[in-house]
Amino acid sequence: MSASQFDTLIELARNSRDQAGLSLANERKNEQQTVAQVESLGRYRQEYAQRLQTSMRQGIDPASMYNYQQFLASLDAALVKARQALAAQQQRVTQSQQYWQQEQRKLSSYDTLASRRAAEQQRNEQQREQKTSDDLVNGRLARRLADTHSH
Repeated sequence: MSASQFDTLIELARNSRDQAGLSLANERKNEQQTVAQVESLGRYRQEYAQRLQTSMRQGIDPASMYNYQQFLASLDAALVKARQALAAQQQRVTQSQQYWQQEQRKLSSYDTLASRRAAEQQRNEQQREQKTSDDLVNGRLARRLADTHSH
């Protein structure tokens, strides 16, 4: 694989990792919003139940009692759905995080390969330079010996 192809592969992996990171951030934001909804519903249900208790202490007619109970039941159902939505959202966060980690590992492995490739190229270049230097020194030495023997 040529260096430019490898650079393209690394760039694609980096872009993929970055996109996975954006997706993860979005899923976490959605999770926070869902948590806030569950908490808000829970607080509202608690406040409404306290109102019912207060009304019961003060005396409440059966129709109002029924309406309170029906509304509390609908809040309970909404809370169940909100908690299910939160569990599903938490699962999406986990999957998104795993995907980001996978993309990060892929990029890291490409970066490692690129580092090894660069180190190998540097070693090869140093060996070529050393060989050129050795050839120059050996050529000079050979000329000196030849000059010494010809005199």
